[in-house]
Amino acid sequence: MRSFAFYPGPTLLAGSERLQELIDRLPDGPVLLVSDRSLVRLGLLDGCREKLAASGRDHILFDDVEADPSRATLMNAVDLGLSTGAVSVIGFGGGSPMDVAKLAAYLLGSGDELDTIWGVDIAKGRRLPLALVPTTAGTGSEATPISVITCEGGVKLAVNARPLIADVALLDPELTVGLPRQVTAATGIDAIVHAVEAYTSARLKNPISDALAREALRLLTANLVQACDRPDGRDARSAMLLGAHLAGLAFSNAPVAGVHALAYPLGGLHHLPHGLSNALMLRPVLEHNAEAARELYAELAPIVDPSCEAAGTQGKVRSLIDGLEQLCEATGLKLRLRDHGIPEDDMPRLAQEAMKQIRLLVNNPCEISEADAQRLYEAAW
Repeated sequence: MRSFAFYPGPTLLAGSERLQELIDRLPDGPVLLVSDRSLVRLGLLDGCREKLAASGRDHILFDDVEADPSRATLMNAVDLGLSTGAVSVIGFGGGSPMDVAKLAAYLLGSGDELDTIWGVDIAKGRRLPLALVPTTAGTGSEATPISVITCEGGVKLAVNARPLIADVALLDPELTVGLPRQVTAATGIDAIVHAVEAYTSARLKNPISDALAREALRLLTANLVQACDRPDGRDARSAMLLGAHLAGLAFSNAPVAGVHALAYPLGGLHHLPHGLSNALMLRPVLEHNAEAARELYAELAPIVDPSCEAAGTQGKVRSLIDGLEQLCEATGLKLRLRDHGIPEDDMPRLAQEAMKQIRLLVNNPCEISEADAQRLYEAAW
């Protein structure tokens, strides 16, 4: 056995009617509840707030989290937690509220300055007790030690450190029922990219992350279109939640790479949803990696397209790339940058911004230079 390390995620509660168990794992005292206004408006937080009150815990709601949350939003959440004496944090929502909750819990507990902890394994302090409840099946943020924040100039910076792993996470498919088709599609593709990039990561890939990535890819590709077509389908929603969580565990240990590196500027500069940005850059980056990652792509291909089992390596690589693109198309996502208002003359600027994602680019199966990045954006346009 070759040497490797694998870090597990939070204690996982899966199924409906388990929210009380999650709350009971928190200490007594005020809880900072981090979410967004759309979830409050839809009433998805009502049950959580009622159970917190019934348990005797005061809660302070911070619902100002936006997509691609900003540094100002994060620090506003921290300030609210400090001023109200929060002793624990719940992140309730998609990847953005959970990312804010994770980093707020860390900053509140550790007292560290944000600018001293950007990067990988720099944050070493102790956070407040933390629980996470995803309402989308995509980011896997409830499983990961990563928080991504949009800073000045639209640059996305991340803290990736073990203290950010939550104490407990809840996968409740009822919270994802009725999710709009486009959100279901984009978040589902995000999770699929997590699985593929974890399996092909040039750094820290290991047998456990591989097993999780393969099972995640199986669950996600088999259920994404059904989840889009039937918003109230509990079985598909459950499979998507579990697949996204497993993919999150996989890429927590075998980090994501080129697709994410090129997706981030689309979110930071043009405010495209993160999952959609991944879908837009998926085929170009897979094509770029096809030679360097051909054996690994061939291993994944039959999961996406069982009919390619008897094909040779190159045939399987083609089946994987074509199959994932067809899956994206089947969800209804538009897969050209120009379909989302990205001007053709923006390709050089996007490429320059992508080069700032060094922590991701080093994980890619082969180098992506600035010239490569511009070419890949042009291919996606």
